[in-house]
Amino acid sequence: MSDEVEPGHVRVRLDLSYDGKDFSGWAKQRVLRTVQGELESALRTVMRLSEPVELTVAGRTDAGVHARGQVAQFDLAEEVWAEHHDKLLRRLAGRLPHDVRVWKVAEAPEGFNARFSAIWRRYAYRVGDHQGGVDPLRRGHVLWHQWPLDVDAMNEAAAPLLGEHDFAAYCKKREGATTIRTLQQLSWERAEDGIVTATVRADAFCHNMVRSLVGALLHVGDGHRPTDWPGKVLAAGVRDSSVHVVKPHGLTLEEVGYPADELLAARSKEARNMRSLPAAGCC
Repeated sequence: MSDEVEPGHVRVRLDLSYDGKDFSGWAKQRVLRTVQGELESALRTVMRLSEPVELTVAGRTDAGVHARGQVAQFDLAEEVWAEHHDKLLRRLAGRLPHDVRVWKVAEAPEGFNARFSAIWRRYAYRVGDHQGGVDPLRRGHVLWHQWPLDVDAMNEAAAPLLGEHDFAAYCKKREGATTIRTLQQLSWERAEDGIVTATVRADAFCHNMVRSLVGALLHVGDGHRPTDWPGKVLAAGVRDSSVHVVKPHGLTLEEVGYPADELLAARSKEARNMRSLPAAGCC
């Protein structure tokens, strides 16, 4: 979707959350149930639109992944927006299934693009290592790991992964897409209830990147790998069969960050550029 809004239209921003358990991911599919499919259907119904709504999203989550702070957008004729904007939130609450909720509907500022204007996405991955398992009331959002985890070792192993790198070793390669990303935060913390949470923040993520990073660091935390192993995997630059992609249900998109309004368009343009790393010895 272009950053330019057609004359006579407004760009609408949606802030939403969903439980990913019964969704086949975000992206609309012909047969399977998806978040995008449910939202677009609900929007078209409550506003009685003759044409389909087309949503652009900040981060396409995989099947089973949850979101607490997802952001999406669509363009709407001004007269339709004027008629429905003050009633849209309540009507969506009555039309959407209970595992997806829209919390805010607002006209987006000029230059806003939910995907390309974002400067970071923050995910959380939650793990329980209690020998008795995971609290049944949290089992849909917490992975059970059967060995005790050393949080300090995982944080030590995570440090070399920070910064701009080619994360090909931790991503499922897609044709024509770069695997260069800037990892801004990767840290682990154990809460009072014993749940160990990874906070992972980057400018963007490639496919399976968070779940692969978590899988590698869990191998360190339970003592099966040394703390320098994840960094060596990164440097090798190829997929390692020892890196386990952990299950999706422990992962939640917590928040998407955007720059100040006057910087939105510039950020969107910058994010569309194909990135490459500096040549060796360059800088």
